[in-house]
Amino acid sequence: MKLTTQILHVYDPAMCCSTGICGPEVDTKLVQFAADLDWLKTQGVIVQRHNLAQNPAAFVENERVQTALMEKGEAALPVILLNGKVAATGRYPDRKELAGWFKLETTASAASAKSDCGCGGGKC
Repeated sequence: MKLTTQILHVYDPAMCCSTGICGPEVDTKLVQFAADLDWLKTQGVIVQRHNLAQNPAAFVENERVQTALMEKGEAALPVILLNGKVAATGRYPDRKELAGWFKLETTASAASAKSDCGCGGGKC
């Protein structure tokens, strides 16, 4: 039985860096989501994130994302695509939901708080 490649695309609202886990007031939900995406990668899932501020072309080029934005405006963000199909809009799924999408076993998720967002020593 051949395993198919699983791809998760995340279309984030405009943030100062690609993950949104930087700046003086870090949103703990974004920290947890970033940790959950890292976990998915270790499970073999391909994860691609697109930030509206840094990669607006990705939003324009995807018809499903365009439709979500036309219907709901910025409230549609983030748009989460699972293998090209809309899986969620307007919210970040938790690890349990992500695991269910990919039929993965999950353990308790512990966010590995990052002091740096990867965009220059925590200075975005």
